[in-house]
Amino acid sequence: MSEELDPEVVELAAKIFELARQGDAEALAAYVDAGVPANLTNDRGDSLVMLAAYHGHAEAVAALLARGAEADRANDRGQTPLAGAVFKGEDAVIKALLAGGANPSAGTPSAVDTARMFGKTDLLALFGAN
Repeated sequence: MSEELDPEVVELAAKIFELARQGDAEALAAYVDAGVPANLTNDRGDSLVMLAAYHGHAEAVAALLARGAEADRANDRGQTPLAGAVFKGEDAVIKALLAGGANPSAGTPSAVDTARMFGKTDLLALFGAN
């Protein structure tokens, strides 16, 4: 038996995911503070942190992590926010995720694997990998 989703809830969720893509740290923080789960995910398993990280919004990432979002929460394809930030070359996001406890070895491919794939030796050194 499938449950019918409330259209207002779906609309609100879409708005919050868009805030993450746009990097509106203040609005995201307010929604999470008001009760929206910090680890809310979309239909592909992308968390708010993943969307903010992939779109280069370090301040939004930090705000979500400070409110209990998981730094290493992988999407349905096994990708983590840190690996996405490495792929996109988002240095400020990488630093925010590491400060929030992200594990460079988590996910498939991991951030370490992604850095190796793209020859990012500076990040390999930062991650303590050879």
